[in-house]
Amino acid sequence: MRSHPSNKQSGAALVEFALVASILFLLLAGTYEFGRAFAFYDALSKATRDGARYMSVAKKATINSASVSNAKSVVVAAANAAKVPGFTSSNVVVTCLDASYNDSNCVDGTAPGGIRVEITNYSVNIGQTIPLIGNSVRLINLTPRTTMRYML
Repeated sequence: MRSHPSNKQSGAALVEFALVASILFLLLAGTYEFGRAFAFYDALSKATRDGARYMSVAKKATINSASVSNAKSVVVAAANAAKVPGFTSSNVVVTCLDASYNDSNCVDGTAPGGIRVEITNYSVNIGQTIPLIGNSVRLINLTPRTTMRYML
């Protein structure tokens, strides 16, 4: 003869399931949010690499007057293609480097020793896509950068 569980035991199982399910939901939500931030960081890192690659073979005659703004456009286009939200050219900094890889100015007609393309003042909200987390939105600054030597 089989015994049937009492109502008290099934109620306890329901409470245990609710506790475990809520913790599991929070873990899954956190994994999703940090995965989203990591995907944005990876996309921006690839975008800076594209911009630095563009600048590393840019003509030195127009390296400041045309190539810097073109490199920023390359970075923004790559970020927009990856669907990175709210990203503009104001978040991109292109710096020419001297032969010792110290910061210097990009000057038309002068070949730099290297190029650095970096993302500044861009942050992503963690916790905004999961409505139950609500007020726990945190900003994470994403600052990828790429440095390459000038090839021409």
